[in-house]
This record gives sequence, structure tokens and C-alpha cells, in this order.
Amino acid sequence: MMEKMDITAVIPVREGSRRLKNKNVAPFAGTNLLLNKIEQLKKVDEISRIVVSSDSDMMLSMAKSAGALTHKRAPEYCDEKTKTFGEVVRHVAESVGGEHILWATCTSPLVFPKTYRAAIAEYPKALNDGFDSLVSFEVIKRYLWDEKGPVNYELGLKHVPSQQLPNLYIVTDGILLAPRKKMIEWAYFHGRNPYRFIIDKRTAIDIDDGLDLAVARAWLDMDESVSQIDPYCVG
Repeated sequence: MMEKMDITAVIPVREGSRRLKNKNVAPFAGTNLLLNKIEQLKKVDEISRIVVSSDSDMMLSMAKSAGALTHKRAPEYCDEKTKTFGEVVRHVAESVGGEHILWATCTSPLVFPKTYRAAIAEYPKALNDGFDSLVSFEVIKRYLWDEKGPVNYELGLKHVPSQQLPNLYIVTDGILLAPRKKMIEWAYFHGRNPYRFIIDKRTAIDIDDGLDLAVARAWLDMDESVSQIDPYCVG
């Protein structure tokens, strides 16, 4: 049996939110987004500890009551102005224990325990194969333009159906897994050569505004088989 890895799941939350007020504690699944994520992670035996990192005393108290450890961040590591994002990641990684960190945002509420377990199962092999981290991605096949025109297809006779477009990848921020010391070195939560752990559209939902929250609530109890259909193989 493979020895259990020492993994710290970090849930980063902060008091302010620009697009959706009190986003991290928005009502969800009979509770709120923060408590929902703590409960999901508690069901993943492969995780050694759960740490909620925040500037909010209310959220930290909520996390502690739910059985998570807490890390109080100073305001400058939460205001999105004083410190760069990389400095924030480094600070959090330096402030928690564990050999590896699983950055698990509560705004990805449809990443369920089985998906975390699957990612953690693939992680050691990914490191052995030369990847430096594991990141959840959603594959998209859409017709994209920039200011100069199409970027991944051609107009006219060379136009192809969307399923024939080259794969493009969205970093979902649902699962970001890397050695803790490397996160400190990189000042980032993944490296330049991440293993691409592909998840479906439903699992990839990331709540940034009210519409995203409404979609996540609508998708919460949907038939899981629907989300597993390859959208690029349908009719």
C-alpha cells in the first residue's frame, strides 16, 4: 500500500468581494460556500489537515467550529493592492504546515470529494513523470477571436466543426496541488509544467458573480450522467 502523502488543504477566503457581496459565505446546499467546502474536504481521507486562511474573524470562527484549522491573514494580504497575488500565495504557504498543499477554493462548490480523491491519486505519478504540480482544467472547443480576428480557426473553406478545433484549456482554480516548498519558491500555486487534470463543465464552475452562483445552485442536484456527456460528440 502506498504511504499516505502529507497534504494540507487550504481554503483561501477574504472579507471583501467586488462582484458578489459576502461571496465566500453565500448560501449554498443548505449551508454556505465556505462550510460546504470544509465538509467536502473532510470526506477526503487522503487530506491530512484543512486550513482556512482569511482576514475575517467571522469566517475563521465559522471554520474553527466546523473542525478546520485557521490562519489569520493581515489586511495587507487580502486587500488586493498592498501585496501582489504571488506574495499572498507565498505568505499562506509559509504559514501552514504539510509537505504538499491542495489549494481548494470554496467558490468551486461542485468539486466533490471523489474528484479530489481522483486528483490526489494521480498526483504522485504526475510528479514522478516530471510534472511539477497538478492543476484542474476544463477543455474548451470554441471559436475564439482577438483584436486581429480568429485565433484558433480559419474563415471560409478551411472552417471546421467545433469538435475538430484544437483543445484549449481553462485553469478552473478548483484543484491546485503542489509541494509546499515549491509554492513558496514560485510564489504561486502551481509551476510551469503542471499535470492537466481534466474535469467536466459542471465540476469546473467557479463562482465570481451572482449568475455563476445561480448556475452552481441549479447544477447542484442535476443528474451526474448529464455532466459526463462529451459536448463535442453530441449531434
